[in-house]
Amino acid sequence: MHTTTIGEVEITRVVELSAKGLPRQFVFPDVPVEKWREHEHWLAPEFLDPAADEVRTMIQTWLLRSEGRTILIDTGIGNGRERPYMPFFAHLDTNFLVDLSSVVRPEEVDVVICTHVHGDHVGWNTRLVDREWRPTFPNAEYVIARPDFDYWNPENNHRTRSGRRMQNVFEDSVAPVHRAGQTVLWEGEHYDVDANLRLQLMPGHTPGSAVVHLRDEAVFAGDLLHSPLQIAEPDCGPCFDEDEKQAGVSRRRVLEWAADHNALLVPAHFPGAGAAEVRRDGGKFAVKEWVAWR
Repeated sequence: MHTTTIGEVEITRVVELSAKGLPRQFVFPDVPVEKWREHEHWLAPEFLDPAADEVRTMIQTWLLRSEGRTILIDTGIGNGRERPYMPFFAHLDTNFLVDLSSVVRPEEVDVVICTHVHGDHVGWNTRLVDREWRPTFPNAEYVIARPDFDYWNPENNHRTRSGRRMQNVFEDSVAPVHRAGQTVLWEGEHYDVDANLRLQLMPGHTPGSAVVHLRDEAVFAGDLLHSPLQIAEPDCGPCFDEDEKQAGVSRRRVLEWAADHNALLVPAHFPGAGAAEVRRDGGKFAVKEWVAWR
């Protein structure tokens, strides 16, 4: 685990699954292979495996200590999940909670921020105890955007692009914490966690997708980017976006903000350094410097 400090906030990176390859054509079915070849010289091997034709990704959580409170940004996949249409997420048995507990005990977590309700971001919200899904962090408030909570709630019968891939996610990872009275369902454009951290709605990937601004110094970008390719080619989107056009708009907004504020860009799934400084490059963007999480 690696820890750093930005301003007054201490940040620790807790990895659930180290870098793994996912088929490029599955993750980015609409992006021509020529785009990848154009950028292969800097994407490979850390973010792209050309031989296997795979995009490399990582599942991780960011643990923040701010204003005397302990805050988690996203909680990964979780163990023992039934995910019939996402086998990569099914029946895991990782050491994530043990690793996290070496830094903070579950009962000491004050806030869990869910950047959006997808299976690889809300999984450790709960754990199985006596055959029942219960909140992993019994004293925390779970901060979730109301549009995502309503959109993924099966009681509302929304037709979604992700469809079957989301089977069981709300039921085992969101509903139990809501029944326990631990959810904060925020609405509007912003939600202030404290004086250092502000959630900003950035819809598209999901209706309630949000990013977390650490003042003007960093932005935890959730799933607005799945690969560094999207820094250079921000109009390229993955198959996981509910609204591809809106996701592209939100992605550009965050990249513009990071470039204009010289702020650290911290996406959810980048392996390797994990964070980058970006700059404008005509109508697109480029990596100015990779910032290793040490």
